Amino acid sequence: SLPDVWILEPKVFGDYRGYFMETYNRETFASLGIHNDWVQDNQSFTQKKGTLRGIHFQMDPMAQCKIVRVTRGAVKDLAVDLRKGSPTYKKWVLVELSAENKRMLYLPRGFGHGFRTLTDDVEFCYKVDNLYSKEHDRGIRFDDPSIGVAWGEVTEELLSAKDTHAPLLEESDCNFLYKQI
Repeated sequence: SLPDVWILEPKVFGDYRGYFMETYNRETFASLGIHNDWVQDNQSFTQKKGTLRGIHFQMDPMAQCKIVRVTRGAVKDLAVDLRKGSPTYKKWVLVELSAENKRMLYLPRGFGHGFRTLTDDVEFCYKVDNLYSKEHDRGIRFDDPSIGVAWGEVTEELLSAKDTHAPLLEESDCNFLYKQI
């Protein structure tokens, strides 16, 4: 429902031994219009089902495009448009990503990201096209009423202090602007 956010479904080749899939191929991605120069791979582990991480982003000029996927367990993954002036400003999508379905989600710069674990012991991997910058690292409230993400019931003990105390979008210094191409 967000034209700039894509669900990527890799070709998976399996037999009695297991499976093989390409998680990234520059030529394949370029044929889809994805021409990013990926500079960093990240991985996180979340122990408890129901844990929520987000809504996170890096401000310009250190904004990051991401491709995210789950290698163990399952999550509901969030992309929310934070680009002022965008026709889909504050619109969001939740997509189930799991080790089983092997889906990946592509989020361009200007989008906030978060996820809620659907299982215990989740391993989450993502590529970014800009290095981490503590100075530009930001978050907004996971339950911001102006966005209204349908996370389901969230338990406070499964949130980080950073996420619990994040500002609402209208109180944040988020500096993303929509640029029509």
